[in-house]
Amino acid sequence: THTHADHVSGHGRFALEHGVPTSISRLAGAEYPHDPLDDGDVITVGSVSIRVVTTPGHRPEHCAYVINEQKVLTGDSLFVGGAARPDLAVEATEGARDLYASLKRLAELPDDVEVFPGHVAGSLCGTHMSPERSTTIGHERASNEAFAIDDLETFVHQSADIKVARPPTTALVVALNRGPWVAKPDPTPPLEAPGDALMIDVRPLSDYAKRFVKGSISIPLDAGSFGTRAAFLLREGERVVIVAMTPEQVHEASWRLWAVGKLDIAGYLSHAEVTEELPLVHILHFPDLYMLDVVQVVDVREPAERERVLVKSVAIPLREIRGDHPDLDKSRPILVICESGVRAAIAASVLLSKGYIARAVVGGGVNDLDPVFAVSGAVANS
Repeated sequence: THTHADHVSGHGRFALEHGVPTSISRLAGAEYPHDPLDDGDVITVGSVSIRVVTTPGHRPEHCAYVINEQKVLTGDSLFVGGAARPDLAVEATEGARDLYASLKRLAELPDDVEVFPGHVAGSLCGTHMSPERSTTIGHERASNEAFAIDDLETFVHQSADIKVARPPTTALVVALNRGPWVAKPDPTPPLEAPGDALMIDVRPLSDYAKRFVKGSISIPLDAGSFGTRAAFLLREGERVVIVAMTPEQVHEASWRLWAVGKLDIAGYLSHAEVTEELPLVHILHFPDLYMLDVVQVVDVREPAERERVLVKSVAIPLREIRGDHPDLDKSRPILVICESGVRAAIAASVLLSKGYIARAVVGGGVNDLDPVFAVSGAVANS
């Protein structure tokens, strides 16, 4: 449907390895062998007809495909319950204007046409997405707020107000997907030592907290959004070494890093000396420590999540945790907190690697502290 900006396209490997033809919008500027598509073109495969409907907004070259006039593959334009973000390729208001027109085109399809989008809830490519994998045009017309807005300027104002940060790997991934195709990577090799590479420990947090390799940071595979979090934390061109328990974890981590354009994976540690611990603080014990004057608190949630804030805290989104933080004192303990504990643990591992005395708050987050701090008033509305 378009040149993806958040992940290396799987259809690239499919085309490369099996020699099958690829069709994409003429506007994509593809640098791989392809058949260029224009609005209204019809591709026939056996008894199946595929009609091209140009749907710019998420990206200028975006297309939807109507299958036998019964189903539509909407890619990253229309989602179940939501619509695409318009800021990944052009200025947000420009993309939103195009997206408005594209949704109007899709709304003209009959009510019973089944809709199959490119993403479900959890993707950075859109807003208000449902976990459902399919819907119908009629259902979306009746329930989707993106369809309900009839005024262009109102739609642009709401759609262009993006509160989720743009992935820093966007330009890299787009370039990789534009071509030539990226071949399947070689198996990740074992290493005796990491050298100057960044060590990423992909084991579950419970294992990392008990013992980890000094200098490594935790990005657990089992916590979800592994590739997205890695993309935000890793620097361009930075070599990576994986720390894992099993070959399966190494394989999975390597693939997910590859999928977000992180191709420079030096290997995995075949033997690692685990000498360090990450102290964990349960949310129920947080208030007692919070009241101590010596304690610093770091809130790693995104700005859009901070409807309630801790008065005594420094706001550093997880994606910025590897930067310099002159406001933090390395001689004083730090409690890192988020919404649930996952990001707090990742951030605490980064701070530990930088020489801070960090502890991760787990089992809950800032919003769980309301009843605890009802008397002291430590939580305030922002």
